[in-house]
Amino acid sequence: MKEHKRGTVVVIGAGIAGLASAYYLVKDGWDVKILEKNEVDNNCSYGNAGMIVPSHFTPLAAPGMVAQGIKWMFNSKSPFYVRPSLNPRLIDWGLKFLKHANRTHVEQHATAIRDLNLYSSRLYDELNAEDGFDFELEQNGILMMYKSNEMKHEETELAHRAQDLGLDVEVLDADAVKVLEPNLKLDILGAVLYRCDGKLYPPKLMQQLIQYLKTAGVVFFEKTEVHKFITIGNTIKTAVSNKGNFEADAFVLTGGAYLPQLMSKLHVHTPLLPGKGYSFMYDTKGERKLNHAALLLEAKVAVTPMNGQIRFSGTMELGAANDKIYENRVRGIVESIPKYYPELQIDYPKDKIWYGYRPCSPDGLPYLGRLKKYGNAIVAGGGGMMGLSLGPAYGKIVCDLLAAREIEPSIVGFKPDRFDR
Repeated sequence: MKEHKRGTVVVIGAGIAGLASAYYLVKDGWDVKILEKNEVDNNCSYGNAGMIVPSHFTPLAAPGMVAQGIKWMFNSKSPFYVRPSLNPRLIDWGLKFLKHANRTHVEQHATAIRDLNLYSSRLYDELNAEDGFDFELEQNGILMMYKSNEMKHEETELAHRAQDLGLDVEVLDADAVKVLEPNLKLDILGAVLYRCDGKLYPPKLMQQLIQYLKTAGVVFFEKTEVHKFITIGNTIKTAVSNKGNFEADAFVLTGGAYLPQLMSKLHVHTPLLPGKGYSFMYDTKGERKLNHAALLLEAKVAVTPMNGQIRFSGTMELGAANDKIYENRVRGIVESIPKYYPELQIDYPKDKIWYGYRPCSPDGLPYLGRLKKYGNAIVAGGGGMMGLSLGPAYGKIVCDLLAAREIEPSIVGFKPDRFDR
């Protein structure tokens, strides 16, 4: 770590984007403080599927999502649900989503999303190799498993597009998948193996980052909510919170699903909805070990072996945040599992359900970069289902921007104020 301090940075948000930003900043010689409105050990970065996904080069606002979403909306167990509301934020988000749900938008940004994920994947390799870090990183690929000919056709087309983008991808029949997963019976038509993908165990990653940062002198302020910013011209001087005032040379705004509220205090319009997802751990008791993470495509359920168990996660429930667990949403996940893994007859995990909120932008692209209105403010968020995957890339790019270094992957399309009026 460098002895010369560049200055002071306040990072707002202790999810993966905030912690990764602090990690690279402190290594680069900055004095870092982290403000978190809740507690540092309970956010969306802990309970997610733990997947590293260069395969997710198609934005959420993709062709077909509108029609499929309308069908799913009328099924309470479906993977995708928009909770009806006359909330202006929801209407604004929906109109922007409709505008971007087209092939031109997907093609325009596929390369940039791919590059950002690949860059982040390499940074994960470097981080896991450092002393004090071992978060079960495995870069052995993810299986996209399907049961229907319709999904086979759709996923094969996507695989060919991925190959055109230079990703390591292979289309497999059911017998080839069973060779990769010999310990569990499978009821599938086939799968696409994205060898470029990987997985990790999120709680270990987050705990090890926090421990590293505390040892490096980073100070955490929990249950600290920013109420406003004091600015002079195009510079933020102070973050005013319920725990006092925090002055800094630069500010990094992460905030996860609460990013819009944070940005509104700077009078920057940032459309984003919390996409509620559920997960639970299943103990196979050492039997029926899975070798690869998988996505059950028709069901939109993620399956990740981690910490000697399997984490099942899924659903995208868009709407206002709340603390309620909607049982039918979880039952949709549970009931889909034996359709792909017939030997896994899982009971409803009543006391083991975790939920969190993915920060979803209406065009499916992250918010990443320096604000036009305030030169010393950088935003990193809005990764949706790629949030954990993009964590190290967020952090390294935040650090490079503040140090005025060249950015490796292009972030031109990810401007954080692209929707600002």
